[in-house]
Amino acid sequence: MNDIQINLTLGIIVLTALISYKGFSDRGFFEKFKHYPYAEYKNKEYYRMLSSGFLHGGWAHLIFNVYVLLMFGNIVEEYFVFQFGILPGRLLYLAMYLTCIIAANLPSFFKHRDNPGYGAIGASGAVSGVIFISILFRPMSGIGIIFIPVYIPAFIFGILYLAYSSWAARKQDTRIGHDAHFYGALYGMLFIILFNPGIVPEFISKIASAF
Repeated sequence: MNDIQINLTLGIIVLTALISYKGFSDRGFFEKFKHYPYAEYKNKEYYRMLSSGFLHGGWAHLIFNVYVLLMFGNIVEEYFVFQFGILPGRLLYLAMYLTCIIAANLPSFFKHRDNPGYGAIGASGAVSGVIFISILFRPMSGIGIIFIPVYIPAFIFGILYLAYSSWAARKQDTRIGHDAHFYGALYGMLFIILFNPGIVPEFISKIASAF
């Protein structure tokens, strides 16, 4: 069963890597599929709000998102399968990931739809959604920063992550969708709460029992 459950996450990773690699060497391809609110609004190119989630600004950006998705994606996919069954769970997981990309891009769409100088890319929104679903059902698991061997409870990491992402959104550059971290995280939590409301009292109970 584990082999079945990890295929979807690995499939997303492979697709993301292939599309990102294409964007590295083909500037026209990159520009056509990046999140560009001005073109989305003026030319109705709404597909960009999804396609941009499979593009990255460089190898470091791609490797980081792929690494985090590999670490958390399998865990969350397994949770979906456990909660909803193999096929429904996998379909819900895929729906969560794809709609999370779009949801994370919507705020910047409304904010920058009249700004021809703004654009963004990256899977950060969907990856953040995956991380925060994991935090909801494993709030006391240890989460750390890459290469730093210090771990803190996941729910505390989540609070710090949201605070930092809110600040980083105000420092937004024109290529990487930092603000998508914040909105993707919120959307991921709302998605799983909608389909499994019991995750909230379980989250509270696990934290309370730890103290």
